[in-house]
Amino acid sequence: MKNTRQAGFTLVEIMIVVAIIGLLAAIAIPNFVRARQTAQTNACINNLRIIDAAENQYALENGKTTGGTAPTSAQLLVYIGRATSTFPNCPLGGAGYTIGTIGTAPVCINNSSNHPAALN
Repeated sequence: MKNTRQAGFTLVEIMIVVAIIGLLAAIAIPNFVRARQTAQTNACINNLRIIDAAENQYALENGKTTGGTAPTSAQLLVYIGRATSTFPNCPLGGAGYTIGTIGTAPVCINNSSNHPAALN
C-alpha cells in the first residue's frame, strides 16, 4: 500500500491563522474608532474657525464694533463661502453653533466628551 498525504491545512494551522487575524483586528479596530472621532473633532474646530472668520468679516463690512449684536446664521452664509446654502453643523452630534456677539468666538452646542466647546 502506498501512503499518500493529501495537500491542505490541518485544523490546528487554520485555528492559529484565525487567532492571529482576530488579534490584529482587536488591535486595529479601536484605532480606527479613535481616528474617526479625532477627524470629527477637527472638523468641528474647523467649522468654529470658519464661523468666527465669517463673523469678523461681517463686522468689518457692516461697520459693527466689538460687543455689537450677533449676526444671524443667514447673514453669515454669504461669508462662509460654501456652495450650498446651509449653515454648518457639528459632525459629532449634528447640533448647531451659537454665534456670540461681535468679538466673541462661536460655541458648539454639542456637549459630548473629548469635544471642544469653543475656540481657544
